[in-house]
Amino acid sequence: MSKTKGTPVLETSMGTISFEMYADHAPKTCRNFVELCNKGYYSGTVFHRIIGDFMVQVREGFIGRGGTSIYGASFEDEIHPELRFTGAGILAMANAGPNSNGSQFFITLAPAPSLDKKHTIFGRVLTGMSVVQRLGSVAVDADDRCVSTRYQKYGPSPIG
Repeated sequence: MSKTKGTPVLETSMGTISFEMYADHAPKTCRNFVELCNKGYYSGTVFHRIIGDFMVQVREGFIGRGGTSIYGASFEDEIHPELRFTGAGILAMANAGPNSNGSQFFITLAPAPSLDKKHTIFGRVLTGMSVVQRLGSVAVDADDRCVSTRYQKYGPSPIG
């Protein structure tokens, strides 16, 4: 896989999700994501924030504090004027404000125009949208945190 192009694949306990990268529009963000995936950075992490009909978000490692990027603590946004949150399956960086990208990312479950120009879009779900939709229906508490840990870990699907 090149440093900015490829088809990253996430193996979850609910199924496999693959992504198309928008390396021409967000090269630095794509490189960050692909390199973190290749290093196994997301292994054992969880979809820690789930808001039905909106998005599912992945935290980094085991800390849940935003994580670091391959560039250091954080890096700048790559907001592209042609990319919008027009539907389900959009892959984007979670952030704590402008230019605060690290390792957390989310996948939309529906159009989210309120996020336009606020989060770097760097790809889309290529295969496995039904998996993303199932993740979006996992039980959560009042803070949108997963109640069950059964469907959260990355890794091969259990057999049997």
